[in-house]
Amino acid sequence: MPSSLSRRAWLLATGAAGATLIGGPVAAQPTAAATPAWPTRPVRLLVGFPAGSTPDISARILADGLARTLGQPVRVENRPGASGNIAADAVAKADDDHTLGVVINGNLTSAKMLNPKLPFDPSRDFALLSLLTTAPLVLVAPASQPDGAAFFAAARAGGNRWNYGSVGIGSVGHLGMEVLKAAAGGLQAQHVPYNGNPAVLTALTAGEIQMALVPPGLALPQARAGRLRAIGVTGGRSTLAPELPTLASLGVALGDLEVWTALVGPASLSAAARARLAREVPEAVRSAEGRQRLFAAGWQAQGTAPEGLVLRARREAEVLGQIIRTQNIRVE
Repeated sequence: MPSSLSRRAWLLATGAAGATLIGGPVAAQPTAAATPAWPTRPVRLLVGFPAGSTPDISARILADGLARTLGQPVRVENRPGASGNIAADAVAKADDDHTLGVVINGNLTSAKMLNPKLPFDPSRDFALLSLLTTAPLVLVAPASQPDGAAFFAAARAGGNRWNYGSVGIGSVGHLGMEVLKAAAGGLQAQHVPYNGNPAVLTALTAGEIQMALVPPGLALPQARAGRLRAIGVTGGRSTLAPELPTLASLGVALGDLEVWTALVGPASLSAAARARLAREVPEAVRSAEGRQRLFAAGWQAQGTAPEGLVLRARREAEVLGQIIRTQNIRVE
């Protein structure tokens, strides 16, 4: 998989037209002296998943850090549904200059490709502010399966009798497994969707499915207890799963495909808000307290500048876009 993506390839992968990236081109941030004060009232932070979910946890940790430095309350509002797209749409349409959102990969990289009728367009409707957190995906299998390269040999031999699970069509677990199948060569496992990762893990332990890509916070306790076999992680070596090899080292390269969260605002977000957040978000996420809390929740702290999020979204959109177009995957 390519490690970088040109501007032209990004536009082709997302189907976007015109000369803008997601949220418009990244420009130099204005200085505090050149912009008015922001915020002037409480900030809303919309999350498209239920309270207690991993995106919600990262949003609340961010909110705690920002509230201490912005001088205004930062209130997390959960608007679950449609894999986070309901909340993302509300952020895209906000016009109060005080509404932000914590979104996941798919809201920015694959949602519009999966559903062209989506009511927002990531290529024009968002200001990309920061890549907040990342976590690898762990390839897990029933405990009876071998590990390492022997697992992939068994998977290829299983043909279309093997199944894999995910939390639904178009999810990172679904698209990631399709990328894995292409990278592994000759792997023909069929997709079985489930209502949540706990159901995926139950199906694995029962032998209903033979593999899945799930976050380490869910996979590792089961693997360490001997109930599942953890084969390896996507991306590079991770402090979240230090005992596991990378899938690339086993001959199955998936690039830097991971799960992640990002901070976005509407494209109309003021220069004052963007400048203040560019200063405060990295500190809130990368502080000792922020890192510790995020790690305990199964996340690696990032807190990048806007450019870091743009580059990450570009790369992933190309990888997932190839799979979506080749297999004509759609979510209505």
